[in-house]
Order: sequence, then structure tokens, then C-alpha cells
Amino acid sequence: MKIYEIGTGYTPIPAQMGAATEIVVEEITRSFLKNGEVVEIIDIQARERAKTDLPISEVKVPVVFTKTDVSLGIMHKLKRVVYSICLAKHLKKILKKSAEKVVLHFHNQYNLFFFLKLVPAKLRKKATIAYTVHSYIWHGAWDEISADIHKRYFQELYCLKHADCVFVLNANTRKTIAEHTDADPERVYLIDNGVNTDVYYPVSTEEKNAIKERYSLTGKTVFVQIGSVCERKNQLTSIKLLLPVLKENKNIVFCYAGGVISQEYQSDIAAFAEKHGIQNQILYVGELKPGKQINELYNISEAMIFPSKAEGFSLVIVEAMSAGTPVVIHNSLQFELAESCLRFANRDDFLEKLNSEVLESHNCGQWSQRVRQVITERYSWHKIAADYKAVFEEKSDTPCI
Repeated sequence: MKIYEIGTGYTPIPAQMGAATEIVVEEITRSFLKNGEVVEIIDIQARERAKTDLPISEVKVPVVFTKTDVSLGIMHKLKRVVYSICLAKHLKKILKKSAEKVVLHFHNQYNLFFFLKLVPAKLRKKATIAYTVHSYIWHGAWDEISADIHKRYFQELYCLKHADCVFVLNANTRKTIAEHTDADPERVYLIDNGVNTDVYYPVSTEEKNAIKERYSLTGKTVFVQIGSVCERKNQLTSIKLLLPVLKENKNIVFCYAGGVISQEYQSDIAAFAEKHGIQNQILYVGELKPGKQINELYNISEAMIFPSKAEGFSLVIVEAMSAGTPVVIHNSLQFELAESCLRFANRDDFLEKLNSEVLESHNCGQWSQRVRQVITERYSWHKIAADYKAVFEEKSDTPCI
């Protein structure tokens, strides 16, 4: 049974930016390979793909679409459509040549939608069609998200109905899909995202001091947030939550990293900081490459503050925990790993937990060891890949609708 992991076309694999889905595809593939599986990544043709030892087959697209575009504008949407059409043709050729049933694991609604529309049912029967729901849109009550899903995610609704197996990242998404879509609940499986514990890990005190010196943060108490700079990720709320301690102690710094999705939102952050006289305590370090650079930020931080408004399963949470860094999230975020975070209901609750369980805690080392053990046992990519394979094998003889 050969497994094809399908790249989204958003940015080439391996990801050189904070592209969570591309990181998932890369890590699952690496774990499949280590587990002895036959696996290949199908990805968009790219002008500048980072050096990699991963088995990647490129889908040719018009040259104008071979450059990464993260603007989310019309060209980005057009690129998604063009890549998806070219991808469907590429996969059609693979299925025609294949002598045995294969697994096609999709991670994007455009990609699977066009495949289902453009590839004949007879050929689709030669594949177990798997789809992972990475969309954050499913976070929230159905009456609040229904209109948006039917308007913007109608393709995903179609994919949910026609895939042989659907994977979700949290129990709330599974419940919502089971109750409010045409997807067969028997085909919906909950499998978490994982973390590479060899990449995200606690470093020594000497290394932490060196990292702080490099960022001109020697002697500072640092809080960090990793994620795209936009209203959904909610960096401005992190600063508002921290405002009392920032004003009280000028040695406290809030450091954030990620691609700027909304320049207007970035400007709002700067304006708020200046208004309250804390601009010298707010440090934006740009968009960092996944891996070493981000692990360094986790390690110099007392805690990662993450009041995101909607998530499926945020990689940065499990990464921070793997690095030994406490994570503070709002109660509204719902996924199993959240129970290992410090959760707050409002600003008073946030400040109480920050002071009592982070700033004044003398047990961070014990917490780090305990949580890292849980992470290693339950969220290693080796385990996640094994969970996926078990379902692939179960569904390998199930015909596609």
C-alpha cells in the first residue's frame, strides 16, 4: 500500500515559514518513512524549494504560480484553483498506472474537491481517499459558524461527504461534522497533530543566556507568542492582558513572531503600545523558520501567551510544551491538549495564574519534565503516523462513493 501525502500548494514543502499544514505533511511523511512505509509527497512545482531528502513529486503549474504567495488575495485563490486542477490531472495519471490500491491523503478542500470532480469514479476506486480537516472555521457554536461554512467552505462540505475517511483535530469538530453535515460519522476519526521532540526541546541555561543576548534581552523577563499576525491569533489581546505587569515592571518584554497577514492589525499593535508607553517592551522579531529559531524563542520565555480566537489544533502549543515552556490559553480553545495548558477566563484570572503559576512558581522544572513526557508519549509524530496508517488499512477495501 503506497501512501501519497498531498501538499496544499500554499507554500512548498519543507515549509520555510509558519505554514502548519505543510509542517504536518512533512512530519507525517518522515515518520511514515521511519516506520518503513512506502510514501511520497505530491507538491506544487516551486522556484525555490529548500533542500530536502524527502521523496517529492512536483505538479507542474504555469510559471507565474511557482512563487509562494501568502497575500490571500485573488492571485492566491487563482493559484489554489490552478494547482488543484493540475494536481487532479497528475493524480489521474498515477491511478491509471497503479497496479494496486493506493492512499491519497489530502489536506486542503480545493485539492480534494477538484480531484473528486475531475477524476472518474472508476479510477477513484483504485484509491483510499483520506481528508484531514485543518480548518479553524469549525471552532464555535453551529449557529455562529453555519453561514460562513456554507458560503466559504462548501467545497469542504462536499469533501467530507465523499472521502473514504475524514480526520479531525479535536472532538468539537468531530461532533459538529457528525451533527450538521452529510459526512458519515463512522468515517470521521479524531487524530491529533504532533510535535518533533528532537527539534523542540529545553536548552541549557547557558544557551538561554546566549539567545537572550543575541536578541538584546539580557536581564529581561520574556513572554512570547508565535503565529500569524492577525486578529484571529489575537496578539493585541495578549498585550492588553499583560499591560498591568508591563507597566509595573519595565524589565518585562512581550516578544512575538509570525508573518504579518494584516498590516492594519500590526499598526494597531504599535499604536496601542505607544499610547500606553510600553513600545520599548514590545518586540516583533519577524517571521522565523520553523525549528531552531522558534525553539529558541520558546526557551527564553517564561510562558507562551496564546489567546487565539479559533484553532483546530495549534502546533505552537504542543511545540512550546515540548520545549518545556508553559502555555497560557483562553478557556474557549477546545482540544485535548488544552487540559495541560494554563487556562484563563478573563484578565483577572489571567493575571492571577500568571503570577502564581508562572512568575512565582518554583516548580517549572518539574512541570517541564512531566509535560514533556506526556508530549513524547502521546504527541510524537511516530505515534500520529501509526494512528493514520491504522485507519488507512481499515479503509483500504472501502470503495469511494
